[in-house]
Amino acid sequence: MESRERKASDIMTREVATVYSDATIAEVVKLLLEKRISGVPVISRQGAVLGVISEGDLLYKDKKLHYPSYITILDGVFFLESPKRFEEEFKKSIALKAEELMTRDALTVEEDATIAEMATLMTENKINRLPVVAHGKLVGIVTRADIIRAMTEDLL
Repeated sequence: MESRERKASDIMTREVATVYSDATIAEVVKLLLEKRISGVPVISRQGAVLGVISEGDLLYKDKKLHYPSYITILDGVFFLESPKRFEEEFKKSIALKAEELMTRDALTVEEDATIAEMATLMTENKINRLPVVAHGKLVGIVTRADIIRAMTEDLL
């Protein structure tokens, strides 16, 4: 079977390390280190994917915040950079719980997503993992490594 025909259900990891939205940041870090993974889905008690926390999100905890530049003209303030982005970065820097740090609205795929579709989503959105859902609940996860492994298997 060619890699372009293979589906998420063929290559996904079914036993996914997850955290609930009320998990502490320390619990998230401990899980990432223990499992030697670079990210983890945040799920509801019912199994729905609420977001994802990656090592990149954790870096916000130590990132130097850059206040947005602005100019004032006639008592009006005009931001030269996005104040919303600053607000999001600030919230992540002081996060205590998974729900405060996670990237919300995480991209997910259904079990029948093809390798080509997943590779496209990952490259276009600069993400390393895609939670796989069925009927709104997490059933697996596909990482870049899973896709590369599947592509390599097809070449051998």
